[in-house]
Amino acid sequence: MSQHLHDRSEDPMPSLLYLVKQLELAVRARLDEVVRGHGITALQYTALTVLERHDGLSAAQLARDSFVTAQSIADMVRALESRGLIRRERNTGNRRELLIHLTPEGRGLLATVAGPVQELEARMTAKLTGAQADELRQSLVTAWQSLS
Repeated sequence: MSQHLHDRSEDPMPSLLYLVKQLELAVRARLDEVVRGHGITALQYTALTVLERHDGLSAAQLARDSFVTAQSIADMVRALESRGLIRRERNTGNRRELLIHLTPEGRGLLATVAGPVQELEARMTAKLTGAQADELRQSLVTAWQSLS
């Protein structure tokens, strides 16, 4: 744990909410460093990974699953589309709706950054045993489901 989070043994531990937010900020900063050289942001990377798992989402679904607002997803979709990383096409079941698909270029970019992203995750969990890392993952999933 970093010095500024817990300097003195008599100080109470920070709340879990505080620690989760600090971890999220640290992960986003490091992830931005990893993907910046490929011309995308951490939030754009997240959206691409969402499409990798669930291709053909509406903008509203992609916004929800990528943790961005419906307003900011429009700019993100335009940016990713202009880079050729995603494409939009009409939903055959609802002609007014556009579905967003990952392109081969988008898949290629994700493959290119997969190793550095895995190294980042390994760095984050380096001081944990394999069992502790698995337990952390399951605990985070359970906590997330409890609030969803």
